[in-house]
Amino acid sequence: MSLDPSPAADLQPTRAAARTGFALTILVDLFLLFDAVTKLLGLPAVVAGAVRLGFPVSTVPVMGTLLLICLVVYNVPRTALFGAVLLTGYLGGAVCATVRVEAPLFSAVLVPVYVAVFVWLGLYLRSPALRQVVRSGR
Repeated sequence: MSLDPSPAADLQPTRAAARTGFALTILVDLFLLFDAVTKLLGLPAVVAGAVRLGFPVSTVPVMGTLLLICLVVYNVPRTALFGAVLLTGYLGGAVCATVRVEAPLFSAVLVPVYVAVFVWLGLYLRSPALRQVVRSGR
C-alpha cells in the first residue's frame, strides 16, 4: 500500500483554491484590459508614457491590440496555458523597456513581474492541467 495519495486527486484544485485562482485572474484581467483599452484609445498620458520609453506613437495601438489578443487567449480555458505564456512574453517586453530607460526598480521595472506572478498563480490555482505539468516536471 502506498502512502502517497492518488496523483489525480491532488491535481484537482479545492473549491477555495479555484475561487482564489478565478479572483486573481479577474484582477489581472481588469488591470490588463484597462491597459489595453487605454492604448487602443490612444489616451494622451498613455501615448506620452510610451514615447518616454522610446516607442513610436504608431506602436501604441499595436501594443494594445496584442495585449487584448493575449488576454482573450488567456481567458479561453482550452488555451489558457498558451495565453499565460504569451502574457509572460508581453510583460517581459515591458520589463525590458523600463530597464532600458533606467526606471525605478520596484515602482516601474518589477510591476510587470508582479503581474506575471499573478497571471501564473491564478492559472495554477484554478487549472488541473497546469498542476499536472508542474507536478510531472515537464
